[in-house]
Amino acid sequence: MNILVISNLYPPHGIGGYEERCMQTVNALRLRGHTVHVLTSDHSVEGRDASGEKAIFRRLKVHGFYGHPWLPIHQLYPLEQANQKAMQALIEELQPDVVHVWNMGGISKSLLHTLEQAKRPVVYDISDHWIARSLKADVWLSWWNDSGSIMRKTLRSVATITGLRKAISAKVPTASVRSLQFKHIYFCSRYMRDTTAQQGYPVSHGKIAYCGVEAERFLRKTEYTPARKFLWVGRLAEDKDPMTALKGFLRARQSCDEALTLDIYGRGEEEFVASLKREITKAKAEEFVKLKSATHDEMRGLYAQYDAYIFSSNWGEPFALTPLEAMSAGLPVIMCPDGGDAELLHDGDNALKFSAASPSSLAGAIMRLLKLPDNGKNMSRIALQLVEERFTVQVMTDTIEGLLKRAVELRHD
Repeated sequence: MNILVISNLYPPHGIGGYEERCMQTVNALRLRGHTVHVLTSDHSVEGRDASGEKAIFRRLKVHGFYGHPWLPIHQLYPLEQANQKAMQALIEELQPDVVHVWNMGGISKSLLHTLEQAKRPVVYDISDHWIARSLKADVWLSWWNDSGSIMRKTLRSVATITGLRKAISAKVPTASVRSLQFKHIYFCSRYMRDTTAQQGYPVSHGKIAYCGVEAERFLRKTEYTPARKFLWVGRLAEDKDPMTALKGFLRARQSCDEALTLDIYGRGEEEFVASLKREITKAKAEEFVKLKSATHDEMRGLYAQYDAYIFSSNWGEPFALTPLEAMSAGLPVIMCPDGGDAELLHDGDNALKFSAASPSSLAGAIMRLLKLPDNGKNMSRIALQLVEERFTVQVMTDTIEGLLKRAVELRHD
C-alpha cells in the first residue's frame, strides 16, 4: 500500500507517546514493504535534529498549541488555507491508496472535511482525547457553526446571504464537526472508543488496536527478592499524579518499617516539580526518595533493577505504555485502573490494584506485595506472557495493517 500519515507532531519534535507510537507504526509498516509518507507540522523543539529524514513533510501550521499563538477568525483564514493547500498538494503528488490520520490536536480540523469528501479512504488512529474533548472547540469550525455572540451570528448571516461563506467553503470547509462520519476508525482501548461515542460522535463501530511495546528489547528481571526498591516513570504533572505515588509510598514505608526506596523518573513543569520536592523535604525523605531522569532507551535497561513499578495516572488515560514496559521487564506492577488501563489490569493475577488518587489504597497495595511469598514472581510471569501475546508492536501492527488494507479493499468493491 501507498500510505499517507497525517499527524500534528512527529519525532524528533514530539512530546509524548502518541508521536512515538506513530513513528513505531510507520517504521513497522515500511519494514513490511509498504510505502509510507508523513505529513506533519513545522513545529520544532530546540536541540533536536531532524536533518536527513526521508519521506517526512513538515508543512502544516499549528494553531494555539505548543506555544503557538491563538488567532482571531480574520487572521485564521490564511493559516487554514495554507494547511489545505499543503495537504492537497501532497496528496496530488503522492496519490496514496489510503490516508492514515493520527493526532490532529492544534491542526486544522477543516482538513478532515476535505479528506472525507474525497473518494480516497481515510483511517483514523485514536489514542488521545482530541476528538472526545477538543474537536468541537476547533476555532475555525466552531466560529461558523456554534451559536456565539450576536455579532458572530450577524457576520455569519451576512456571509451566507452574500455568498461569501460558499466561496470560502470552496477553499476551506466550514461545515460542523458533527457532520464528520469517521467511517474507518480504531481506538487504543474500549474506554477511548466509548468515551468518544458518549460525546455524540458516530464511532461505536470503531475497532480496537491496543498499543504495543517491543517487549524483547527490555532487560528482564531474574531475581525476586523482598521488594525494597520502587519505581515511578512518567511525565511529572498533576494528571499523571506522582504525588499520590509519593504519599502512598511514604505511608507504606512508615507502616512496614522497612528500608524502602522510591525513584521517580520524569520531567515536568518547574512549579509541579517544586511541589514534589517540597513534599519530599516535608517528609524528610531526601535519602530514600529521588527525582531522576533517563531517556526511553535507558529506561529499557533500568526497569529490571527495581523490585516494583507504581502506575498512578488519574486523568482518563487512553492506554499507557509504561505498565506494559514494566511488565516486559518482568517487574511486579502496582497500578490504578485509570481509563483504558483498566482493560489491562487483573488484580492479583498480572498486577496489584489500588484506587486512583488514594495514597492509603496505594499503601495497602504495596503492603500486599510485601506479603507475597514469591515476591511477585508468578504475577510478573503472567503479566509478561500477556504482553507477549497481546500487547507487542507486532500484534499492534498486524491489526493496523489489516484495518488499512480493509479500507482500501472496500474502496474498490
